[in-house]
Amino acid sequence: MGELLVLWDVDYTLLSAGGLGNSLYEAVFKDLFGRDLTAIAPKAGRTDRAILLDTLELAGVDSPAAYVDDFMVLLGRRAAAMDGSAQAYVRALPGAAAAIAALAAAGARQSVLTGNVRPLAAAKLAAAGLGEHLDLDVGAYGDVHEVRAELVPVARRAARAAYGSDFGGRSTVLVGDTPLDVAAALDTGARAVGVATGSFPAADLVAAGAHTVLPDLTDTSRVLAAITARP
Repeated sequence: MGELLVLWDVDYTLLSAGGLGNSLYEAVFKDLFGRDLTAIAPKAGRTDRAILLDTLELAGVDSPAAYVDDFMVLLGRRAAAMDGSAQAYVRALPGAAAAIAALAAAGARQSVLTGNVRPLAAAKLAAAGLGEHLDLDVGAYGDVHEVRAELVPVARRAARAAYGSDFGGRSTVLVGDTPLDVAAALDTGARAVGVATGSFPAADLVAAGAHTVLPDLTDTSRVLAAITARP
């Protein structure tokens, strides 16, 4: 296997966070505006930057774009301050740890491409016990852009600086549970591996154009073959 960069989605691909993100959104909103948050914009496959902008608009905040950066800073601070308490919310999905370990043993470079801001992603992964083989310094996070595909070149540049390989084309693999994960891969020439562990069935991920779709991560040899494009 040549140099391979595997970028995992976090929520409903590697783990279930049990509403942790929503709880933090609600807490930060109350910090900023002194009232309860009654609705959160659709989140599946989207970045925190996009979700927050729509959420603030739904809440009737004037000039919502002016608050997004401050909101993300406070969100990150609250996530970083959780220490071990995130474990009450988070669980690793079946097969996730074994899949990450198998890819590490095969020599793949691994990180995340997630809609979460980095401190929130890190807190979730630590609580799920999934951080060991993931180089979070070469990941891309939800503060970067509203459009998920814009995160891919950020991760590639960081990985190239860290490892000295280009990771162009299908030497980057995105693994995720939504059509937006698939689109981010296709829009940037990466390989798209869909995992039907979230709210989208396998048929939706196939229709979105995923190169391979898995029902879950429980069959480690199948996951390894799908990600490395081996028969």
